[in-house]
Amino acid sequence: MPHTAEAPSRRAIASWCLYDWANSSYNTIITTFIFSVYFARGVVGDEVAGASRWSAALTVAGLLIALLSPMLGAVADRTGRRKPWMALFTALTVVFCAALWWVKPDPSHALFALVCVVVGTVAFELANVFYNASLTALAPPRMLGRISGWGWGIGYFGGLACLVVALFVFVKSPAPLFGLLDTAEQAPVRATALLAAAWYGLFALPFFLFVPDVPATGLGIRQAAREGMATLRRTLAETRKYRNTLRFLIASAIYRDGINTITAFGGIFAAHAFGMTFEEILLFAIALNVVAGVGAIGFAWVDDRMGAKPTILVSLIGLTAFGVPLLLATEKAWFWVLALGLGAFFGPAQAAGRSMMARLAPPGMVGEMFGLYSLTGRMAGFVGPLAFGLATTLFDSQRAGMASVVAFFVIGFGLMLTVREPAPGDANTVRQSAAA
Repeated sequence: MPHTAEAPSRRAIASWCLYDWANSSYNTIITTFIFSVYFARGVVGDEVAGASRWSAALTVAGLLIALLSPMLGAVADRTGRRKPWMALFTALTVVFCAALWWVKPDPSHALFALVCVVVGTVAFELANVFYNASLTALAPPRMLGRISGWGWGIGYFGGLACLVVALFVFVKSPAPLFGLLDTAEQAPVRATALLAAAWYGLFALPFFLFVPDVPATGLGIRQAAREGMATLRRTLAETRKYRNTLRFLIASAIYRDGINTITAFGGIFAAHAFGMTFEEILLFAIALNVVAGVGAIGFAWVDDRMGAKPTILVSLIGLTAFGVPLLLATEKAWFWVLALGLGAFFGPAQAAGRSMMARLAPPGMVGEMFGLYSLTGRMAGFVGPLAFGLATTLFDSQRAGMASVVAFFVIGFGLMLTVREPAPGDANTVRQSAAA
């Protein structure tokens, strides 16, 4: 579908951005900071074995996401409307997230927990495919960068706010949930899953109420599935027609993998290299979220004025410029300064990547292209952690592991130089740019 010509209402923009605020609760509480740790320590009772099983579950989820996201994106392009798909996958995420409340600190509950996490994570990522694709129905080309950046930045603050509530009202409170929860069977920690589910469901509602959707095409689901799958097969078979888009997908997958690797292993690196305590790491995570959110929002205007490609290139330069001296730092104070400087470019690189994909997607193929965006990210997702692990083992140094990650920014930068960003305008420009 072509981009809307009219400026969206402020209510629609705020509602779209609020979905980023809503869904950040799942990543922050479930997959990163609280429930993953509880699963390893409390449910399995062995941190190494628990981390291994958790990683295996997320690997299964990643494979399912890689398989399903392009397929469903192509089907949704044929049916037109995206909000029903988003509603389905949002509801599934909320339900399976809430179900984690019943995971008690007993190894017999581990399988149930992993099933919930796999289904919830797959649904979460598929909802994001349609959420990202909905940007083109909301924003005219001149506002793609701003709205994408605002959403990404607000998402950082949403995850931070939910984490603060979880920690100080549930986990670390002397009277969890104002005395309503006792500490038997880790009830305060388990209750954070209910918090994340409620947070996601509540703050996602404005999206479904106020954000415009693409009109329905009138195709039934079976016919849409047949046509969508045929289009996807044709797209994959004729990738030479989308050489420019393919270069962007590869470049973005590489630099996104670098960012994701830093966020996954940054706490481990800080604890090992600088002797930071858990409380210091938590404080650092809060500060990093604030800086990353401000960076994403601040660069939103740069995206629309200069373009998504220059924004990505500047962000990759910033990530490299702060990343190299960070590897050489030996004092904790310098680590804080350089790491927060690095974090300021996390959001802009990813938000501009989303707006760039929206600009490159040919009309009628937005869902499919965002599905491929998710696919390429998942396909490259193992490379960063693998490189970090190999370099750390080979040189017996986590600094060497982090140095391998900086290479991802340099490679991503080089590949992005070859990508042609379409000028704002008509569909022909987009088609020509995708094939350039």
